[in-house]
Amino acid sequence: MLNIDFLGRKNWWLILSGVFIVLSIVGILVRGFNYSIDFKGGSASNVKFKQIVTVEQVRSVLDAQGLADSKIQPIEHRSVGGFQGSTSKGSEMLIRTRELNTDQEKQLFDALNQKFGVVDRQTRTVDASWGSHITERAIYALIAAMVLLLIFIAVRYEFKMSVAAILALFHDLIITAGVYALVGREVNPNMIAALLTIIGYSLYDTIVVFHRIKENSTNVVRTTYSAMANRSINQVLMRSINTSLVTLLPIISILLFGGETLKDFAFAMMVGTISGAYSSIFFASPIFVMWKEAEPYYRNLKKKYGKEAVAPAS
Repeated sequence: MLNIDFLGRKNWWLILSGVFIVLSIVGILVRGFNYSIDFKGGSASNVKFKQIVTVEQVRSVLDAQGLADSKIQPIEHRSVGGFQGSTSKGSEMLIRTRELNTDQEKQLFDALNQKFGVVDRQTRTVDASWGSHITERAIYALIAAMVLLLIFIAVRYEFKMSVAAILALFHDLIITAGVYALVGREVNPNMIAALLTIIGYSLYDTIVVFHRIKENSTNVVRTTYSAMANRSINQVLMRSINTSLVTLLPIISILLFGGETLKDFAFAMMVGTISGAYSSIFFASPIFVMWKEAEPYYRNLKKKYGKEAVAPAS
């Protein structure tokens, strides 16, 4: 079994988490989110052209139509066998604009067809209230999940563990949202779904660690609670690492080779999974142990055996 002194450096881990959280909040407040049309409202069109065109060429046409603030994203198609780029001629672009009326939409695509030749297009218009509805439902789901988790962990383990686990979840959600804001990726319903999914992955790692601490805490004598908890973390460390790696491999595959609609989901899942693996050991555990050692019994043990850095492996 490994014998790494995680909790002996708990102040450094908490400071590091604090830095990540502050940077994430600054990114959210200063840079802000890049909302998709699902939240801002507008039109999104998948346009297939007869010839190879660049984003700059398409943008020049949109600029002439007074749509300079539109977003243009190339769509790459990959074959299933060798992950090779599509061999079909022409280009396909996803064009997002503000909401256009029928005449404006016709004028835009007539101009694109005249210059590049449009083979096919599919357009959808979304009202901004739809995104607000999705966000509202997601917030309700998040609150309900947090309350149920708080109750379950408090009953199954103990209240202090439940609070530490919930704080770790907020840690992961804030960092994931902050990274999203800092890199400028688009916030869409897929990203919201990923944030809710992250709760499960993050909580699993935390519960694994807390369960082992609970098992080993039945007879804490001649050692500190920190040393016992540190030994518990070392006992499940490889399990936590292996679980996170197995989770990350398909997520990274989707991020690299998946369709455009899945990449935002995969990116948020990747950040959340990494943050969740970190927070279980370096954030939730130190918070719980520090709180636990404030209890009189464990405080006395700490005074008596406080020089013990890491409990010997048993």
